[in-house]
Amino acid sequence: MSTDLPDVASNEASQIRVPLEWVGMSRIDIPIHLPERNCPGPIHMVADAQVNLPSVTVKGIHMSRLYQMLDEMSQREAMIPVHLRNLLERMVESHQDCYTDGARVVLNFSLLARRPALRSPELAGWKAYPVQLEAILHQGSFSLRASVQVEYSSTCPCSAALSRQLVADGFREDFRENTGLTRADVATWLEQNATLATPHSQRSEVRISIDIPDSAGSFGLMALIDQVEKVLATPVQTAVKRADEQAFARLNGQNLMYVEDAARRIQSALSGNYGNLQTHVRHLESLHSHDAVASASGDFQGVA
Repeated sequence: MSTDLPDVASNEASQIRVPLEWVGMSRIDIPIHLPERNCPGPIHMVADAQVNLPSVTVKGIHMSRLYQMLDEMSQREAMIPVHLRNLLERMVESHQDCYTDGARVVLNFSLLARRPALRSPELAGWKAYPVQLEAILHQGSFSLRASVQVEYSSTCPCSAALSRQLVADGFREDFRENTGLTRADVATWLEQNATLATPHSQRSEVRISIDIPDSAGSFGLMALIDQVEKVLATPVQTAVKRADEQAFARLNGQNLMYVEDAARRIQSALSGNYGNLQTHVRHLESLHSHDAVASASGDFQGVA
């Protein structure tokens, strides 16, 4: 048997002379360690690895080389931004015979973080946060963009106002005259009738995208997620008992928000702390079958 295996990609020229923007592989399963607090590793990531093919005669790239470099990344104790730049530089260097001057890696994964209950000290649970990292190197210029998704609960301010009006109308209907009501009487009526109408709430989600410099010591993903949850104040919960559910109801009542409110809160709080900040908010409405959405980008000016 011959040991000299044919290499069509190297020995044959392309008959259709068209440059290609990206060539490579997608959906590569790989374990990667990240230095993110409270997130155990390694993390299962799904990777895309590609290089450009500007030569119109080269038939194909060396995909096995890209795979090997990704596999070597999985052996690191912890990946930081500069490692992605180094990976892209090696990808370009390994394809000099293809005249490659650009490389791209996209990593999709979820950070799994343990979150405590609001009131029950013995309760905690795991919560997943979808993340995407996209690193691009083109003619020596490097960019790294991170996107994180956070779920929260939103209660409609208009629906809350309409519900309060109906409850007030119900009280006036039951007590048309001044009958010397006591605090206990009012409290009893409220316990029995305060849900004559209730505002609609829904699970909601926000996706935050930022630029990360290759000089950063870490990706700072959990720090970003923590800030978003603090700003919105109504993150979805994991394990709950009745005390935790009541505390969650209180948070929702104290943080009524339209989709516009949520987007403005986040953009205002994070503006100036991150490069090229972009916010996209989606409320999966329970009132109707379509969603409410809002987007914002750039520095928050705070103009009334």
